[in-house]
Amino acid sequence: MRILEQIEIRQDYSPAPYREALADMSARNTAIADKAARELIWLLEHPPVYTAGTSAVAAELLDPRFEVVEAGRGGRYTYHGPGQRVGYLLLDLGKRARDVRGFVHAVEGWVIDTLADFGVESWRTSGRVGIWTRGPDGREAKIGAIGVRIRRWVTMHGFSVNLAPDLTHFGGIVPCGIEDFGVTSLAALGIPVAPEAWDRALLARAEAFLARLAPHSQGAEDPENMP
Repeated sequence: MRILEQIEIRQDYSPAPYREALADMSARNTAIADKAARELIWLLEHPPVYTAGTSAVAAELLDPRFEVVEAGRGGRYTYHGPGQRVGYLLLDLGKRARDVRGFVHAVEGWVIDTLADFGVESWRTSGRVGIWTRGPDGREAKIGAIGVRIRRWVTMHGFSVNLAPDLTHFGGIVPCGIEDFGVTSLAALGIPVAPEAWDRALLARAEAFLARLAPHSQGAEDPENMP
């Protein structure tokens, strides 16, 4: 059996209120840890919302024009809204590599590889969380965000990728605490991508992503959050 066949794949195309999704995700995390539910990859989008991670700094909330929700994940302030594809990953690292940094690295690689399928070169940058590319002006800009939480070795939260959001909505926060660089999207780069097309490309690479999580080391602790 392929690894992906053991995992529930959920794809929602109507905006899901953030608080409701967070409650569903938390409940599913507990159920997976208790061996009472399957693992889940959940692809969705939210109405406009600012979410605060465990390292959020109040001064970086510049204009709370949308609802602000404490997310419980690692990291600082992030925006979610229509035109942005969010991937929530509820995976049991207890039966994979108990390697939090390795997990984050694998998630980043999954997004980077999928962006490449649409002709977008993107990368990790030391000291700056997220997925980066060149914006229309040639400067580095963030196109994807990463934020996870791990509870009882079951992951929560995951990543977001800007397909075609209203980029002015990011102006209400300092995204992820990084003031010197902007945000961009596939649409801003002249590459229109429908959510369904993004999901197909992402899921085509899911098996390779999951293979990167194969057991290879055991961590000493269960870290709660990672940016």
